[in-house]
Amino acid sequence: MSHCITLQNVVPRMPESPFTQPINWDINRGEVWSIVGRNGSGKSLLSNLICGKIAIQSGNIRYHLLEEPDAKMDGRLPSQQIRKIEFNAAYSLLDYRKLFYQQRFNNSENEEIPLVSELLPLEKISEENRLIFNTFHIFDLMDRKFIHLSSGELRKFLIARVLLDNPKMLIFDNPFIGLDEASRNALNEMFLFLLHQCHIQLLILAPSVDDLPACTTHILEMKDCMINYRGEKSDFIPERLPGDGSKHDNSGSGIRSEIDWHDFTLEERSSESDELVSMNHVAIAYGDRIIQKDVNWIIQKSEKWALLGPNGSGKSTLLSYIFADNPQAYAKNIRLFGRKRGTGESIWDIKRRIGFSSSELHLYYRENVTCTAVVASGFFDSIGLYRKCNPQQTLLAEKLLKILQIDHLKERPFLKVSSGEQRLLFFARALIKNPELLILDEPFHGLDQYNKARCTAIVESFAHQPGKSLIYVTHRREEIPDCIDHFMILQQYERIS
Repeated sequence: MSHCITLQNVVPRMPESPFTQPINWDINRGEVWSIVGRNGSGKSLLSNLICGKIAIQSGNIRYHLLEEPDAKMDGRLPSQQIRKIEFNAAYSLLDYRKLFYQQRFNNSENEEIPLVSELLPLEKISEENRLIFNTFHIFDLMDRKFIHLSSGELRKFLIARVLLDNPKMLIFDNPFIGLDEASRNALNEMFLFLLHQCHIQLLILAPSVDDLPACTTHILEMKDCMINYRGEKSDFIPERLPGDGSKHDNSGSGIRSEIDWHDFTLEERSSESDELVSMNHVAIAYGDRIIQKDVNWIIQKSEKWALLGPNGSGKSTLLSYIFADNPQAYAKNIRLFGRKRGTGESIWDIKRRIGFSSSELHLYYRENVTCTAVVASGFFDSIGLYRKCNPQQTLLAEKLLKILQIDHLKERPFLKVSSGEQRLLFFARALIKNPELLILDEPFHGLDQYNKARCTAIVESFAHQPGKSLIYVTHRREEIPDCIDHFMILQQYERIS
């Protein structure tokens, strides 16, 4: 079997490198390697090293796949032939620092935002790519504004766009997050197509073996920025950590005793009405595009809901009506906390009663403040910390980081920690003020099994308090917390052709 990439005694050139041992690794043609490991274990750093995004201090990397007769480098860097696909890649397409989260719901302010068709030129689409585009319904997205894509639709778009450049190798960072079951099955089929029809080498990054594509043949496990296992998938035995593998693991049972939620209730507030949310014949729409018709939904105090539905069914837009981000809500028959929208309440009156986390919000958070400041910004419902915390608020943010076992990050810049660690910070941000209503939109994207188990236990602890309500969004039913007692399921109403 011919070599594809060889790393020999590689030591990265980076200040305070977390790698404590030289890296040795052979990737052969036809092998599909998946790099697994807990959040912060070094998976992304290793993949960036292979891409050429991190310089080498000593040792060498040989790119055999780029030395073949048909591999025309033309002076290009490995990173131009070895492409990494991750959710954060959207940053390179739009300057999110110049956008605000609510902008995608304001049609009058989206005139300069490109359509998907402007970012996916049809003249570059080969017949092979056209087959993949049809499988993933990419052509259905062409007339949409880029910022109107859901997290699952955005992931499909990013894959499609990279394929236009005909790369020799693709690195997928958590490829299944944000995708519904049908899309995950289609992605597994696409991996096989890329391997056998397009002859593209694949490398997968995932927090655990449960998140690997079916085509995986070999596993490299990272632990504390060192290679802990390197070999065939069939010989790999995952390390069983406390709390690893099941949301029902008893290791999470101690969470309730770790959290005194009264400490986080700095402002006593309770709805005078037992009815927190009321929607009556509400249509979900982006401009003239109808996503759902006649949505009726009532959420009472103390109810815990799971909101389910395929990609593009309108889940995130529906939540935007509740979290006061979408101005369309004023024209709809919606009541929040016993009051009809548009009767004098401010959006801040609503937001201060809700804790919120979502993948889309993650894209717009480009403030390179400390991790403690990110969590504390939840007190003010701001993206970035625009108000100074008092000592008690800072102390509570640090306390929540300790409960999540990431207090070592408290002074680290937000943009310098891994994407999984960022997800933990957003989860903490949603909880920091112990809200009346907690909205978690795919909160555990990219988390390893240990962190999923602990976070699920924290959600259960929150929900155990009297009068607390929850909306939980996921594509994976096995991740739904036990406290959920109601379900809202959105079906695919319309597909644009």
